[in-house]
Order: sequence, then structure tokens, then C-alpha cells
Amino acid sequence: MTITGMLGQSGLLTLLGMCVVFSFIIILIICMTIMKAVIHALKLDKEEPAKTPVASAPAASAAGNDGAIIAAIAAAVHDKALKS
Repeated sequence: MTITGMLGQSGLLTLLGMCVVFSFIIILIICMTIMKAVIHALKLDKEEPAKTPVASAPAASAAGNDGAIIAAIAAAVHDKALKS
């Protein structure tokens, strides 16, 4: 087999592979559009409100730990700089 023949086959195989991937993506988009229409028709796209309120206490306590986290990071960076 000559180089020209191999290049022709590789080009054909490349185009075939690209067409298969493109076809799969088109089919995937069509299926997702159909699924969106079905979900919307069955009214399953509405989010139910949360029955229990979200507590904001963990966020407040996490904000108080910022100084300790920053100090630990600074110590680690300083230690790494000393070892280098």
C-alpha cells in the first residue's frame, strides 16, 4: 500500500469518525429537547419549597475560623519556603 492510499484511508476514517460523533451529539440534543418537553408537560419542573429553614449558624462559625485557616496556610507556606 502506498503512502497516498494510506493517507486517503486515514482521511476517510477521520471523516467517518467525525460524522459518527456529530450524529451522536445531534441525537443527544434531540433526546434532551424531547425530555424537556415531556417534563414540562407533566409539570415536574417545579421546585418544591424547602420545608425546613436553612440554618445560618454554621456559616457564622466558619467565618470566625478564617483567621485560624489563614494562619495555618501562612505557616505551611513559610515552612515550605524554609525547606527550599
